[in-house]
Amino acid sequence: MYDFRKCTIGVAPTRRDAFRECRKDEINKRIDELGKKFDVSLVGIEGVAREGLLVHHDEIEKIARHFIANNVDAVFVPHANFGQEEAVAKLCKLVGKPVLLWGPRDPAPLGLVDQGKDRPYDVQCGLFATGKALLTYQIPFTYVENCYLDSPVLEQGFSDFIRTVCAVKAFKNARIGQLSVRPRQFLTVKYNESELLEKFGVELVPIPESEVLSTIGEILKDKKEAVREKIAEWGKNVDLSAMDGEIQEKLAASALGIHKLADIYGCAVMAGECWRMLRLGFGIGACFLWGALTNDGLPVACETDVLGALGTSLAFGAMRGDTRPFFADITIRHPTNDNAELLWHCGPFPYSLAKPGAGKPCVIDCKGQWEIRGGDITLVRLGALNGKYSLFADEAVSTDGPKTNGTYIWIETKDWSKWERKFVTGPYIHHVTGMHGKYRAILHESLKYLGDIQPDYIE
Repeated sequence: MYDFRKCTIGVAPTRRDAFRECRKDEINKRIDELGKKFDVSLVGIEGVAREGLLVHHDEIEKIARHFIANNVDAVFVPHANFGQEEAVAKLCKLVGKPVLLWGPRDPAPLGLVDQGKDRPYDVQCGLFATGKALLTYQIPFTYVENCYLDSPVLEQGFSDFIRTVCAVKAFKNARIGQLSVRPRQFLTVKYNESELLEKFGVELVPIPESEVLSTIGEILKDKKEAVREKIAEWGKNVDLSAMDGEIQEKLAASALGIHKLADIYGCAVMAGECWRMLRLGFGIGACFLWGALTNDGLPVACETDVLGALGTSLAFGAMRGDTRPFFADITIRHPTNDNAELLWHCGPFPYSLAKPGAGKPCVIDCKGQWEIRGGDITLVRLGALNGKYSLFADEAVSTDGPKTNGTYIWIETKDWSKWERKFVTGPYIHHVTGMHGKYRAILHESLKYLGDIQPDYIE
């Protein structure tokens, strides 16, 4: 199972060779605290570089090899004083990962002009120099403003960067399992497999219907205890009583079978045909199943929507698994609120998102039947047309609305007519990935590191 939360950061504090005084120790202490708070693995350069600092040109390649050998996902170059912009740029170019640039705000000047110690650090001045150097070397980077070590600005900036890095990892590591073929009528979910690989390194693994069904059938026959355990696990969270025991067993075996296929082919995310494959094979539907798999940490997009699966992978990374995304249709406008819309699907929203206080969510005819909890909602959709890619990511908030079947939530925007026009005129479709929380800025920041994808939102 792919770990959407895992993140390893290479930390290389930098010192200007002409400035002897620096703040390495207090910076390292603060970064260690942040690493623990946000569950991040840190790889430092003590014992690798002579001073435990990025200063000397002859140590750049050694530090880069150290970071690469430790599989860092990003590089953080806090400035302990003015910093060594040439060394920073060359190190980051060699490592080739997302970069975080920051340095602590200087204390007040000492006024000791005659002793040459008036301003021993000049960190902000050095950040200007390093930013230009990174741009010159064509290295994308994320910047957290020059602030005090204990500032909430640093904490929020570090957290957002970690989520950005996890989103980038999830996208670049996206090996998508395509379960059967798309429903015939769904021209909207067509995609260019070669282009995804050539542009972004995204791999598709076609898994034929026959292999899906045979794998499930073997588990249904030979793994009865594992099937019972999966049903018991679900039963703690949802009411399955509307379906007979045989249907429950087939659903559980299907979940175990798709997990097995994901493991065999190294897939972190799936796009599944959900109209006929399981109905014809076992007489069951896929709706609750897709949501249950997403709940497990293996996101599945409905109707073989590969671009939807890729957007969901990006979302899962940005959330670091703190909660689960949901894959929705944009369906109808609110009957009385012109700025509200129904996000709905037949029943595949993860059961962990069910609205609290509404009783135990139930499953009928293999479809989840619950409204999900409200709050801030971010919607994500990757679009492609004529070889050009864009990522729509924008924020809304939940609102009250009429009850309906399946899994659903009503959302309210500032101007729904603009949203509607955006989705009709493209290059998007009626599928979106929903996320609880505000993630627009993080998702768009991740595009710096993903290649030729344009950010898009409602202005």
